[in-house]
Amino acid sequence: MAYVRAVGRAFALAAFALLSWFDVLVELVAFALLCLGLVFFLGPAIEWARHRSATVRTLSGRWCGVEVEPPYRPEPPAPERERDGWYRDGNTLYKRAFWISWSRRLTWVMEDPAAQREFSWQLVNPLVTLLLPVFALLGGPVALRGYGHWTHWWLGRRPGAASKIGALRWMHRRLDSLGHQLGIFALSLVLTAFAVWPVALLLVAPPMAAPVVRWSRDIANTLRREVGNWTGVRILSPYLPLPPLPTPRPDGLFQVGQQLYEEPWWPMQLSRTRWVLRDRATWRDVLAAVVLPLSSALLALPTAVLVFGGFLGLLDLWIWRPIMATWGVTWPGFFGGPSDTWHALMLTPVALAAFVLGLVPTMFLAKEAGKFARLLLGPTEASRLAQRVERLKQTRSDVTVAQAAELRRIERDLHDGIQSRLVAMGMKLGAVEALVDHDPAAAKRLAAELRSASAEALAELRVLIRGIHPPVLSERGLLDAVRAIALDSPVKAEVTGSLPGRVEEPVEACAYFAVSELLGNAAKHGSRRATIDVAFEDGVLTLTVTDDGPGGANPARGSGLRGIERRLGGFDGRLTLTSPTGGPTRATVEIPCQLDPGPSSPRTSTSSETA
Repeated sequence: MAYVRAVGRAFALAAFALLSWFDVLVELVAFALLCLGLVFFLGPAIEWARHRSATVRTLSGRWCGVEVEPPYRPEPPAPERERDGWYRDGNTLYKRAFWISWSRRLTWVMEDPAAQREFSWQLVNPLVTLLLPVFALLGGPVALRGYGHWTHWWLGRRPGAASKIGALRWMHRRLDSLGHQLGIFALSLVLTAFAVWPVALLLVAPPMAAPVVRWSRDIANTLRREVGNWTGVRILSPYLPLPPLPTPRPDGLFQVGQQLYEEPWWPMQLSRTRWVLRDRATWRDVLAAVVLPLSSALLALPTAVLVFGGFLGLLDLWIWRPIMATWGVTWPGFFGGPSDTWHALMLTPVALAAFVLGLVPTMFLAKEAGKFARLLLGPTEASRLAQRVERLKQTRSDVTVAQAAELRRIERDLHDGIQSRLVAMGMKLGAVEALVDHDPAAAKRLAAELRSASAEALAELRVLIRGIHPPVLSERGLLDAVRAIALDSPVKAEVTGSLPGRVEEPVEACAYFAVSELLGNAAKHGSRRATIDVAFEDGVLTLTVTDDGPGGANPARGSGLRGIERRLGGFDGRLTLTSPTGGPTRATVEIPCQLDPGPSSPRTSTSSETA
């Protein structure tokens, strides 16, 4: 009876699995619409396919005896209305919550690693599940349990990288790199589709091209961001700063050349049109839209052919061909010709070799694809200089305000703390002078209290000095100072990195307090572990703090992160924050500076962890 039930369930699972190809078709159509500029369908299509995956997880627990937990990241929170009735997303305000909610959910489904695995499962699972009734006839419930483990591997939570076997980890990393190559190719196709509209408007109606170009630049920035996430090749935004809004003359009119306007809209459009046309990055985006699909396809095509060819060859030799032979159907097969087991054994090493050889160069080719994308989409020296000047203009006032606030804090701490203690000690000294002749015992008691008060004042003064410039920073350097922060932090923190020398003291202090604030935020939001990486490359000091907290950090809502940005602004530094809902949070602090590799600051390399 158990065998009959297992065979019936196997047929039901096989029939249900065929619907996954319909989900794939819907997702591909939504992606094609995305390439045409209709961006609202891809996210709902992926979420709709997740309902079928949830049904398979339920059936795996009921029929196969293998519970499969959903692997997705937590859903993004719903937008919250501000007191003034608007919805805020970063520094942008919206009257309705639809745009924020849609953007968050699209980012949620697109950046979740489980979505990539789920799409691969939708392609492969029907092929495997068609064989499930055959295995159920042979193994009964055991075959169903094996299918449950198969489902758990694809649709369940994945173990960490440390728990994987070496060979599986090697294959998994290279399969991910192959997927990243194909992802770069797909995003380059989207960039090509979106580049058509700005070019057409630039030729037909130049004044209307500026908003469309800004819209297409969001696609290019998405490609830059994902290339960095996938290959580690960071591509900075190359665009010149947005021109300022037009300012009226004393008579209230707006002047552009010899023409006067009553409203600022048309002068603003003209200035932004000139900005778009004169920015070389606009035309480099168009060049990238033409060249990147070709280059990424050339880099991904050989590995994809070998990997998929080897995999399909193995399926052909050991699954499809024997089944077709059993049913008496002539099957030409992937390799053609031979159909007996001896020839299959001879051709199996060829298919395995093609599969492995296709995987070997995938990581190298993915990084090369990222470097080529950086060559086309990265900033030029002119755009770097313009961005730096504009950023210094924006941060100059922030730095002045931050310095004034820091001076007020120091003044307040000195006035309310040390000064009051010193005044009290002076009064007690006067009392000691009055009592030392006729009441020596009371004078001794006051002297002991003075000694205790002086020790407390000294400790408070040391805390204040540490808040201004920690002594360990001057004595040991930045790397050891960061290690001291990690040891004092309630979060279990690991410090890694190397520096070939010492940087200027103001830069060291800025980096030190930035790391201290980031670790404090991690502890405040319930993080248990954190990693701090310190590095110096190409004239930039980089500190990366990663924690396992709940995520959702936003500099626009946190005074601590905003304070870090203001502090970094004085050094032309930058804070890059990646904090998806559900974590992890990754904050990268970058400060342009120069090192002094003198004998007093030898090269240090640490990898320490708090107990």
